Amino acid sequence: MNTPTPITGAIVIALALLLTAIVLNVWRLLRGPTAPDRIVALDTAQINAIALLVLLGIARDSALWFEAALLLALLGFIGTVALCKAVLRGSVVE
Repeated sequence: MNTPTPITGAIVIALALLLTAIVLNVWRLLRGPTAPDRIVALDTAQINAIALLVLLGIARDSALWFEAALLLALLGFIGTVALCKAVLRGSVVE
């Protein structure tokens, strides 16, 4: 039987706080009121999802979660730049 360690308690608390932050980000994403607000909410939710993947990697002691977080960070950055360009200029590709 595994005994809980202080790091286990910290991971559980961090997971709960991150899930709360993601819920609040989704609320801001749906609520708006403007397109830039929605883009910032989506970017923040993506950053919270990266933190969630890192915490899962720590909890599961697996490097695969860290690679998934890195991939999500790269794709999220490209997506945020594309969305900002689309809002600013009306087109992504020139």
